[in-house]
Amino acid sequence: MILVIAEQSGGKLNRASWETIVGAQQLAALVGPAGGDTSIAVLVPGGSAGRVAAELAAAQVKELITVEHPALEVYTPDGFTAALQDAIGQLSPSHVLLPHTYQTRDFAPKLAARLDRALLTDVTGIKAGAEVAFTRPMFQGKLTADVVPQGAAPHFVTFQIGAYRVDQAVKGSAPAPVRALSVTVDASAIREKPEAPFQQAKQAVDLSQAERIVSVGRGIKEQANIAIAQQLAEALHAEIAASRPICDAGWLPMERQVGSSGQTVAPKLYLALGISGAIQHLVGMKGSSTVVAINKDPDAPIFEIADYGIVGDLFEIVPAIIAAVKT
Repeated sequence: MILVIAEQSGGKLNRASWETIVGAQQLAALVGPAGGDTSIAVLVPGGSAGRVAAELAAAQVKELITVEHPALEVYTPDGFTAALQDAIGQLSPSHVLLPHTYQTRDFAPKLAARLDRALLTDVTGIKAGAEVAFTRPMFQGKLTADVVPQGAAPHFVTFQIGAYRVDQAVKGSAPAPVRALSVTVDASAIREKPEAPFQQAKQAVDLSQAERIVSVGRGIKEQANIAIAQQLAEALHAEIAASRPICDAGWLPMERQVGSSGQTVAPKLYLALGISGAIQHLVGMKGSSTVVAINKDPDAPIFEIADYGIVGDLFEIVPAIIAAVKT
């Protein structure tokens, strides 16, 4: 059995959980017996888990499992590790799959170490062979490696955001059943005392949840010109983002940076304005469903992954797009 651990907060699902379900469905097709399917269960930990489970029940999986406990109302790595260790012991999965989010990066290594099991992180694909291998980037995306986990099950795998698209998830003909699982958590063993979630600024945004993004690069020339990109973002109801040089210069806040040293995004639409397409940036946005690039250089690497490319002056093209969108 493959176990997907979904992520939610306050009853709001992190959509990367759907991407992980897609990975689980692909893995099940590769490791399942001939003529049959390996079952997939989705576990939802934390408060308000039932509400999120009902949303995920649309997926073609065997069942949804909720794990609710007072120690999980507010996230702590100790609480989640203890609860999930108990749940995994009861369910005995062959694989445990998780979205590669900030929260997962916090507790998954601890959980895998507690169980003395292999952990593969930031996986972008699965390959069939004598043994199923998981593909993950190395050296900031310059190389990829096919890795086969060793040792006893379960094997832990986290999937890079954008590795799979939400719309690739196979839906069931009827909602999957939902059941509650009781776990034991020693509250005295939780060493953290969480406070309110940290917010750098009121305008801080999680770009990984955005459906449309307008991103700017060096081709914007100067900070004052970012206004034209913001106008396009407003017209499209999109978030504004940037490559590293723009954020390093202080033209946009660091939380708006997309790339290997910023956020990894997978929107339905990604507009790259004046972005050449350095590998460090492509790593962060290559999972976008549709990429539109505007650049004066016809040899810019961004055009190699763009679905639509416009070679020209963005200061002439973007105002025309804004006018067309408003019309």
